[in-house]
Amino acid sequence: MTEYISTQHGNEIVDSLVAVIVSNREYLSEIDGAIGDGDHGINMAKGFTLCADAIKGRNLSLAQAFDALSDALMEGIGGSMGPLYGSLFMGMADSVREHAELDAPRFLAMLKQGLSELQDISSAGVGDKCLMDTLIPAVSAFERALQQGADFSAALAQMSQAAAVGRDATRDLVAKIGRASRLGERSRGVLDAGAVSCCLLLTRLAQSVQQRLQTVTA
Repeated sequence: MTEYISTQHGNEIVDSLVAVIVSNREYLSEIDGAIGDGDHGINMAKGFTLCADAIKGRNLSLAQAFDALSDALMEGIGGSMGPLYGSLFMGMADSVREHAELDAPRFLAMLKQGLSELQDISSAGVGDKCLMDTLIPAVSAFERALQQGADFSAALAQMSQAAAVGRDATRDLVAKIGRASRLGERSRGVLDAGAVSCCLLLTRLAQSVQQRLQTVTA
């Protein structure tokens, strides 16, 4: 049997991403305040809320909903996070645009294209104390799970677990990019806000997809 998800759940999936960011607005800004500007949660909530307003009452595919999210983040958030997350969701949208359904390999392709689009504008990687510390291990974990014969549901669980491990790893890292990099060793000992928001998004995405998985006999 093959598990898959219809790409006609765009509004529902993106609305769930909006909800997790908005509900964690204060938490994300509190984390950011330790070594950054303290506005990560405020800015993220602003961009995601703009998206929610833009898609309200519409019936969008996953690609269309990701397009709307990308646009809202790029146009509605100041600083670096708008372009970074905007590029991630733009790449994911482009990957699923021609598909009515996503099985696990296509979902992996979506994750990888989102990551690739993000890497086109950022040279950051694992160990830099940033969202890449969450995103790269999560995508790798999903891919590795499929290579080892896991089904869609189990691969999503592995992705979420790796995202959490990557997020937590940033606590002991020294920031190498962004404003926090000026602090040197003083940036050690706190989580990176971008890594935390990325973990929230990937975990909620996994949950949303899991809830909507369907099976077909091959």
